[in-house]
Amino acid sequence: MLKFIIVFFFKQKTAYEMLRSLVGSEMCIRDSLILDIAEAIFEQQGIPILTARSGEEALDIMKKNEVAVVVSDHHMPGMMGLELLSRIKTISPDTVKILMTGFADLETAMEAINRAEVFRFIVKPWENTQLVKLVLDALRRYRLIKSIVRGDESTMLSLVRALELKDPYTKGHSERVAGYALSIARKLGLSPDVVKAIQYGSWLHDCGKIGVSENILNYEGPLDDAELHIVRNHPIWGADVARQARLADTIVNIILCHHERFDGKGYPAGLKNGDIPLEARIVAVADIYDALTTERPYRNAYSRDKAMEMLVSMKGNVLDPELVDVFSAILAEENSFSGGHQ
Repeated sequence: MLKFIIVFFFKQKTAYEMLRSLVGSEMCIRDSLILDIAEAIFEQQGIPILTARSGEEALDIMKKNEVAVVVSDHHMPGMMGLELLSRIKTISPDTVKILMTGFADLETAMEAINRAEVFRFIVKPWENTQLVKLVLDALRRYRLIKSIVRGDESTMLSLVRALELKDPYTKGHSERVAGYALSIARKLGLSPDVVKAIQYGSWLHDCGKIGVSENILNYEGPLDDAELHIVRNHPIWGADVARQARLADTIVNIILCHHERFDGKGYPAGLKNGDIPLEARIVAVADIYDALTTERPYRNAYSRDKAMEMLVSMKGNVLDPELVDVFSAILAEENSFSGGHQ
């Protein structure tokens, strides 16, 4: 049975701050009360949870249950949170791990990411809505990983569609990108295995947006540096999901590199020209074309002809010029067959 577990250990001051934020009054603090309140918060969201009062108890729970998400405080008596999450990584590698801390210094953050594969940090004290939203994002990540591992395409697509609901302007985006990318792949005569990888990579190319706030995704104005940093990390986070689901390197590379530019000015690694995997360059053409031909909060959708004109202007700087030509020929054939322009 799928369960959600939160492991809470608080110093007296932190526990007091949490309870004040929850009930707005002074009261006697007990560890069991804190766990009861935590349980109530998530059961209101329809999320069943298990709680533990020690690292050893948490590990015992992990051995007996399928656990989707673990939230652990870092500074705990006995076993530190980082040690607990590292051991959970061995017991249940697909479980998504969240670390709570009063102060996330760079050294702790790097150790948590490298040693325990922590998904996110949450700094205490937190807002309840922030914690719930973070846990729901972690749960979506877990379900997506499990659907990929099982090869359950229908569940995978339903989760991708649910992710797209965070930004109403991207509804159906991943499936349309897959359609365009597959037409390019087939035109190039790529092998069936590569074509399948491009299909999966297209569906999942934005899965790293799990955990990116709707406020950022839907913001109509320019983003500040911190918000841009978050957005530009989504290929890295998405590639982590694909690796955890043990997908082929081709799919991982599509997710990781679909925002690289042909001139080397893209992200996250600044790859250029042929250093960008072919499959990622194909998906980049499809991704940008679909973005141009669909409505956005700050502009109307461009026509197919106008979008293609804009793609041609990106040849050699943003996009692979040969792939733009291939895609242009595909659209021209479709226009000729339909007998008109859009």
